Amino acid sequence: MGLLDTILGRSKPVKPDLDELFALPSAAITLEAGMNLKPTGVGSVCVKPAEGGGFAGLREQIEQLLASDGDKYSQTTDTFGFSWLTRQGDPAGLQDLVVDLHGVNSSLADAGFGSALLCTLVVFGGDGGPPVGLVYLYKRGTWYPFVPTGKDKRDNARELQVRAVLGSDLKIEPELSRWFPVWGAPGL
Repeated sequence: MGLLDTILGRSKPVKPDLDELFALPSAAITLEAGMNLKPTGVGSVCVKPAEGGGFAGLREQIEQLLASDGDKYSQTTDTFGFSWLTRQGDPAGLQDLVVDLHGVNSSLADAGFGSALLCTLVVFGGDGGPPVGLVYLYKRGTWYPFVPTGKDKRDNARELQVRAVLGSDLKIEPELSRWFPVWGAPGL
């Protein structure tokens, strides 16, 4: 980072810490004990579309991943134009889900598309309430809960309850203003 970047307030983007995903299985035990929330077997990686030649490369990389996965993943595009690579599997296989999502993230990052990674989402449910998404923000290296309850509505109290139950099991995003809604995310 140069002097001009410092003067203009620019900073280098944070390199995603993809290994943070491996903290999720132990946090899942805490969620089950504290709120009776269990993994649903659904996890997704959200990628922002690139522009120009980068978009073609990103699209090609995603298509290669989808072609080699043995039908484990599906791809959807939300209303904002973001691509979601979703894996749906055995709810009891959270460790396998995390390994697979880490593999997708690593493949895209290794191919030079780390800056296109927006978040990873893993869905929990089973307590009779709305599903809970745990969202990992790559650029911040933090997690936050997201609980949609209807069209453009969310349950902030339940999100705060999830945060309290998780305690220090996951590195939770401290700034609530960064708990962005992921409307239309697969599994929610």
